[in-house]
Amino acid sequence: MIVVHASFPLDPDSREEALELVDDLVDESQREDGIIDYRAATDVSDPNVVRFFEQYEDEAALGAHGQADHFQEFSAALPDLLAGEPTVTRFDVESAEDVDL
Repeated sequence: MIVVHASFPLDPDSREEALELVDDLVDESQREDGIIDYRAATDVSDPNVVRFFEQYEDEAALGAHGQADHFQEFSAALPDLLAGEPTVTRFDVESAEDVDL
């Protein structure tokens, strides 16, 4: 499994437009084959930061997502909506299990 965590600092003046694009991206991405989970949320400490949590079955699913039309459209619009550089971290996971809290 591949897990991706990405953070996007949004320009406050473009926040609503960016959140609409994020919502569309999440909706479309959750329908893709090979995606286990795909979510986005605003940061509780800074509502102008959107954090993505993505889980892919394998490299092929991650690659297909990067080539998907909805991802390409999001990526093209993104630079005009940001207040800084995004950060993206990839984790290659051999096993995962639910934990009781």
